[in-house]
This record gives sequence, C-alpha cells and structure tokens, in this order.
Amino acid sequence: MKKLFLASLVGMGIAMSMNAMAADVDLKTLEAAAKAEGAVNSVGMPDDWANWKGTWAGLLAKYGLTHMDTDMSSAQEVAKFDAEKDNASADIGDVGAAFGPIAAAKGVTQPYKPTTWDQIPDWAKDKDGHWALAYTGTIAFIINKQLVKDEDAPKSWADLEKGKYKVAIGDVSTAAQAANGVLAAAIARGGDETNLAPGLELFTKLAQQKRLSLANPTIQTLEKGEVEVGVVWDFNGLSYRDKIDPTRFTVLIPSDGTVISGYTTIINKYAKHPNAAKLAREYIFSDEGQFNLARGHARPIRAEHLKLPEDVASKLLPNEQYKNAKPIKNPDAWEKSSKALPQQWNEQVIIEMN
Repeated sequence: MKKLFLASLVGMGIAMSMNAMAADVDLKTLEAAAKAEGAVNSVGMPDDWANWKGTWAGLLAKYGLTHMDTDMSSAQEVAKFDAEKDNASADIGDVGAAFGPIAAAKGVTQPYKPTTWDQIPDWAKDKDGHWALAYTGTIAFIINKQLVKDEDAPKSWADLEKGKYKVAIGDVSTAAQAANGVLAAAIARGGDETNLAPGLELFTKLAQQKRLSLANPTIQTLEKGEVEVGVVWDFNGLSYRDKIDPTRFTVLIPSDGTVISGYTTIINKYAKHPNAAKLAREYIFSDEGQFNLARGHARPIRAEHLKLPEDVASKLLPNEQYKNAKPIKNPDAWEKSSKALPQQWNEQVIIEMN
C-alpha cells in the first residue's frame, strides 16, 4: 500500500516582519482549532508503512491528537472519500502520486500548503495545494550477496542485461512497483512515459536467456533466498534489507537512470477534523515529520534541504545515487502506457518464458 518582494529594503523588511507575524498567528490558530477537534483519522497510513507510527506519536505528543487508521489501496481511499461525502469517517489519506490529481479532479480534496511549501519541487505538488508528495520512491536493485558475487553485482541496467543471475520484478499486470520497474528500465535506455519499448526489450532479453524470475521480490521471498536480484522501490528494499539482515543484501539506485515517484497526502473535502488533517500535513512536511518518514526508509521530499541526523541518514541511500533519477513528467501519458503494459508484458515477455 504510500507529498511564497518589495521595491525598497525598508519596505521589504516591514513586509517580511508582517508576513512572519501573520504566518505565526495563522499557524497558532490552526493548532488551536486542531487541538479542539482532538483527533485525526486516516486511511492508507498504517504504523509500519513509512514509519507513520512516528508521525502519529509526534502529533499526539505535540498537539494531543489521537489517531485511528484503516489501511487500504490508493484507489479505495479516493473511492471512500467520494462515497461517504458528509458521512466521512476519514480526514486524511496517503496515495500514490498518480492518485493525487485523480482525487483533486473528483472534487474530494481540500487544499493546504504547509509553511515549507517552497522547498517542495514543482513536479511534486499541485499548484493550489490539493496534493504534494511528502516522500519519494525510486526504483532500485536489491542484491542477495550470498547468491551474487560482489564482482558480478549489477550497478546499472546495462550490467543487469549481461549478468548471469536471475532478476525478479514481480507481477507487472497488478503491482505498481513492477510497472514502474519497466518504466525505470525504459528511461535508462532512452525511453520515457510514452515509450516503454526499451524497458520491455530488456526484460524480453532476460526472459529469452531464462534469467527472468517469476518470484515477487517481497520480504518473504528474499528471506527464503528465492531472489538473486530484485527490482523494488528503494524504501522497500532498504526496509527488507534491515529487517532480514543488513549484511546479506545490497540496495542501490541503478546509475544509468531510473524513475522517481512517491506518495502524497490528500485531505478529505468532507473531513470531520479538517484542521487536524491540515496540521498533520504541516507536521509531515516539517523537519521533524520528514525525519520520521526517513526513519521508515522513505526518502523525504525535502531531503536536499535537510541535515539528517546520522542515525536517520543511515536509513537512506546517499543523495548522489539519485542524480540520474527522473520524475514522471507526463502523468497522463504514464497512465495510458501503464494500462497497456500488462498485455504488452504478456505478449512480449512472458511468452518468451514458455
């Protein structure tokens, strides 16, 4: 299952002072209103995903907000907001990047721009504040060092193509992670959201070489030794590595290109606790909130503006590994391509395994 100038220096100084005061008052007003509501209920934000547990603990300690979550998929969250309307049981949800615009278009969200808004990249936010990615996911490799020698371990998609190990990506027809894996390979090989052919060609070659594994790269299959090299979101790979055995696996971002996506909070237009939901988003985008996400191996959207504590930084991959990671610039094209992908995968790739 998961984000604001004046002609003279004197005038600028006065304006900045007034703006600071206004922001301070607005935030205090929001905090007071949220405390009065006393609770924030979420969907798709369980304790063990992206360390949401730390976020809920922080909101309780700082503002006295109690919390309850119901875990569900992104599509289910949007449908729930739309179906319940004024009988809303959820105030806020966490959905995949593609679902932020979908929720806003359905008219089930309300905007809120946190005070750190300017540090969120333009590609990662709605200009009106209906959605903004709080953390990112980037397609990475997870390598079982017990099964793949260091000298043979892939550092790029080009390496992957000429290796001798099996590669597990999962079910492209149902899993967003697997579909994004194909897109990542396409990007590294000259394609993009409108052209997945280079990625499909790579996996077709792997299938022809009998090097494509049908195993889904999950914590269970990795722990059992059923995956030699897996294609996963970076936060999943890092979480699996640390939960199983940090010395047994290497997680890295392919050096020749990959795709970066992420998850966004959406605030329910019909929320019973709207101020608490807005304060939750404010907290999630604060330094403390971003640190909480990082503790769950989710790379904070404000990563380049943060000085992560050493123990938190160790939960993430170094920033320099992401230099060739590209965000999805054309969501509409990707939605169209991803819908066509399952049939293409079966007709071009899976058929080569028989």
